[in-house]
Amino acid sequence: MDMHSLRSKISKLVILCVAVASAIAAAGDGDGSGSNSGVVIDVNGASRGLYPIATPVAPEGDAASKEVAQIETTDLGLAGVFKVVDPASFLADLKTEALNIDPPKWKDVGAFGVVKYRVTADQIEFRLYEVAKGNSAVLTKMYKRTGSTNRQIVHRWCNEVVKYYTKENGFFGSQIAFTAKGKGTSQIMAMDFDGTNAYVVSHNTSTNILPAWSPNGSLIAYTSFMRNNPDLYVGAPNGSRPKKISAQKGMNTGAAFSPDGSKIALTLSKDGNPEIYIINASDGSVVRRLTNDKSIDTSPAWSPDGGTIAFVSDRNGGPQIFIVPSAGGSAKQVSFNGNYNTTPTWSPKAGKRIIAYTTRDGGTYDIVALDIDSKQMVRVTQNEGNNEEPSFSPNGRVIAYARQGQGIYISNADGSGKAQKVYSGAATGVDWGPAPAP
Repeated sequence: MDMHSLRSKISKLVILCVAVASAIAAAGDGDGSGSNSGVVIDVNGASRGLYPIATPVAPEGDAASKEVAQIETTDLGLAGVFKVVDPASFLADLKTEALNIDPPKWKDVGAFGVVKYRVTADQIEFRLYEVAKGNSAVLTKMYKRTGSTNRQIVHRWCNEVVKYYTKENGFFGSQIAFTAKGKGTSQIMAMDFDGTNAYVVSHNTSTNILPAWSPNGSLIAYTSFMRNNPDLYVGAPNGSRPKKISAQKGMNTGAAFSPDGSKIALTLSKDGNPEIYIINASDGSVVRRLTNDKSIDTSPAWSPDGGTIAFVSDRNGGPQIFIVPSAGGSAKQVSFNGNYNTTPTWSPKAGKRIIAYTTRDGGTYDIVALDIDSKQMVRVTQNEGNNEEPSFSPNGRVIAYARQGQGIYISNADGSGKAQKVYSGAATGVDWGPAPAP
């Protein structure tokens, strides 16, 4: 396939796959126009309440104490299960309380939980109270400051708070990879989940798109045009020289690691049409071809148990979400809300088969989450601009996604609460990395 034909094929894929369209800076942004998809799920229908928790600043009020409170408030506010109580409403005398609480004072401001802490030169002590259980802490932890930043320590503590209430691991300390669009180029970047410490992963002047974390977070795969063909590279997130893993003629795009990290699903057009393949993660050799259809098949996403791959295909008209056994077999359409659904991603929640994806609703793009078995659908975004390319947090509680022209946002996966911005700038191709080690 000559370069002109290849570019033509990629242009066709752009129409189907919002991820590629928004990631390739040279191609420009789509106008988001289209017919009404018929999505009628209202984000305001979410009924689960958020647990009110107070995160007061320690009475010492020094710089370290203020930093701890700020990080703690951000973490718990993004956790997907808490509503952080406005500090302007506090009635308690924080200096008198110190590390303890006066339960009636916190009950009167609507707090169900209260976090207290004390920062000393060598450690940080945290205490969690449930107001209904009185003034005895239900969780206490002490962390040495030697060898760890305040941010790292607070992330560890907040993960403990999440685990206490939900029995699930938290995601604080994890990272998000994405494509940062520039003028005539685009780079792969990564940052802490809350938008801090952003850094460049790809170091070239070409177009780099669609990052994907390996299961243990040691590698990031992405497609780059640095050799004038959309080849797949894999490298460490620290920006060291990546390894070209798939350089088939034509497209090598949309990588997704298997849960055990040994294989990668991706789109290859080496035989003339974009199809879903599985390759070995070590050397890029083809393991099997999963689809064989005259339509365009793209955007593979591996289920948490490794048995199923979701992908996008226009074989039945407009782009829709399909699933196929990773061992091979017949594909089955699972999205039916309207005529434009792309960029699937699986929830990691055990025992559930939930896929979030981009849907076109009238003239805008939004994020929805679909339970494949119950057919229940939740709207994650609504009336908030064009939102695309979702990615679940490691515990499945929240979803990160790109908002066209604005940046990266995080929303609760069940549709409750308010979206929170974690990155400002032209971004796309969002992929949330694994949870940090306990």
